[in-house]
Amino acid sequence: MDVRQLQVLRELGELGSVKAVAEAMMVTPSAVSQQLTLLQRSAGVPLTRKDGRNLVLTDAGRVLADAGGAVIRAMADAHAAIGGYHDDPAGTVSVSAFHSAGQAIFGRLAGRLAATAEDDGGTGAGGSDDGGTGAGGSDDGGTGDGGTGAGGSDDGGTGDGGSDGGGSGTGAVPRLRLADEDVPQQGFPALTARYDIVLAHRMAHSEDWPTDRILVLPLAEEPFDVALPAGHPLAAKNSLSPSDVAGESWVSSRPGYSPADVLAAVAAVASRAPHIAHRVNDYATVAAVVAGSGVLGLLPRHTAAAAALSQGVVLRPLEGIATRRRIDMLIRPENARRQAVQRVAQLLREVVDELVSSPG
Repeated sequence: MDVRQLQVLRELGELGSVKAVAEAMMVTPSAVSQQLTLLQRSAGVPLTRKDGRNLVLTDAGRVLADAGGAVIRAMADAHAAIGGYHDDPAGTVSVSAFHSAGQAIFGRLAGRLAATAEDDGGTGAGGSDDGGTGAGGSDDGGTGDGGTGAGGSDDGGTGDGGSDGGGSGTGAVPRLRLADEDVPQQGFPALTARYDIVLAHRMAHSEDWPTDRILVLPLAEEPFDVALPAGHPLAAKNSLSPSDVAGESWVSSRPGYSPADVLAAVAAVASRAPHIAHRVNDYATVAAVVAGSGVLGLLPRHTAAAAALSQGVVLRPLEGIATRRRIDMLIRPENARRQAVQRVAQLLREVVDELVSSPG
């Protein structure tokens, strides 16, 4: 039985004839009779009987009509509730990001939302909940990103129970719940089951996101640059080629992650295997190792720029090979309908545009 059939039965009890029901519901009498037949078949007991020329409800029919009325009212309430949920500009929006994106973006996003709250007459969107480390988190609080390999990284930060960037402000602004997740590329789509917006990355040549079940909103393309100590001889050059760097020692990521993929491409073009002295996924640590030991590294140009600058490390473009990764928002279509999600997505666009245009 479905709601439409229950509505027909209830109207028959109220109006007293098939013709009257058909007129009220703007359908044909035969359509009314068909719905009643289907409902009676699913109920397994007679719901109507003939009373002269009219069709009336049996006792069982009246019981079901009363229950059906409750169902119809509940469905109306549910539709109203979901409408309010979609239209609520102050609803909670959960956002996850890979670590370097979270480090570069989350603070700016929370600050922009707080400013928006003040503009709207609220008391700000700052503050946080006591979120702990979630199941998707990792062991040593790093900012390295999930790569394209089969396994997640061990150097992630707080996961599913991350901080809540929304506050108790009275302005009609979304309430943020922020978390960082370190997963391999193929793990990002699954995160949309737990978060309204997932900031994900993939190398430009890698497999596309599953657009048949998630909405993909591009944010930026970010190159990986060579990170060098400021006093390194190669730092005098404006850009570098694979042949320039092939003979150097490196700090790279673990296999299957983006820096290791880029370094493998360098080796292929230069026809020379690189000397990998260290394997570190955390970009702040990579910058520190580069600054302290003189090895080269690979860092994403925009999201890791602050880490590089803080260590006195310079970044130089790597020419002649594909080094770009895409940064996208992944959202389930039903969540994309929410006004609060749309607003946070727009703020993320603004933050990333600002980050890309002035990475320092």
